Amino acid sequence: MTRAIKAELLKFFTTRMWWGMAIGVFILGAGFAALTAFLGANGPPTPGQQAPTLADPALVRSVYTAGLSVGYLLTLAIGVMTIGAEYRHKTVTSTFLTEPKRVKVMGAKIISLLGIGALYGAISLLGSVSVGATIIAIKGYSPFPDSSIWRTLALSLLVLGLWALIGLGAGILIPNQVAALLITIGAAFIVEPIVAVIFSFQSWGEGIAPYFPSRASSAITAGVTQGDSKDLVWWAGALVLAAYAAIMSGIGSWLTVRRDIS
Repeated sequence: MTRAIKAELLKFFTTRMWWGMAIGVFILGAGFAALTAFLGANGPPTPGQQAPTLADPALVRSVYTAGLSVGYLLTLAIGVMTIGAEYRHKTVTSTFLTEPKRVKVMGAKIISLLGIGALYGAISLLGSVSVGATIIAIKGYSPFPDSSIWRTLALSLLVLGLWALIGLGAGILIPNQVAALLITIGAAFIVEPIVAVIFSFQSWGEGIAPYFPSRASSAITAGVTQGDSKDLVWWAGALVLAAYAAIMSGIGSWLTVRRDIS
């Protein structure tokens, strides 16, 4: 298994795509953090309350995780391309000839994708925390007002890794790489959030909406600790997103093991 994992990592890191993605993730993390830090604390106050400030841990968390809403789309795309590129360039045949045990190959892909997703999460947080913490400190606030910030940062790595596994499953279910990228990114960025919002405004769907992947991801990074009618607690959100990743990667791996490759 170790050799198979090394082979999967070698396939990824010997291309120019990985550092191009890394630069994009860093810039997105830094840019969204700067925007949120500059503008987030100047939002309108709710009735009877003062406007939020950067002394609020929830607002600080939103600064550091602002770029993840776009970052998970990149790791989703990486998951799709991990298997989609093999189908597109016909290298999947040689992969299975080199390692006939397809279960081992798919296990290696899953483990390597978790690591790759976590790596991009670290790069995103490096950009967002370095820029966001600097702006917060300049404004006279503590960059880490409580310990929940560190938990959110750690869970952010998990979120991006799980989205990569969702992409892996989608890439197997839709063998055409271009179609898989367009469909999965369109569904994750446009369709799924809109459907979740529609459900949240319906009495019959209000309890279902928090279980959508985007809402589960938001609950994780927001560090929700008390359940309510709108959001899951952070650990429940993590379990829900992990379930989506397990189902998608599990179905995809099962199909790959049984599918005729030619």
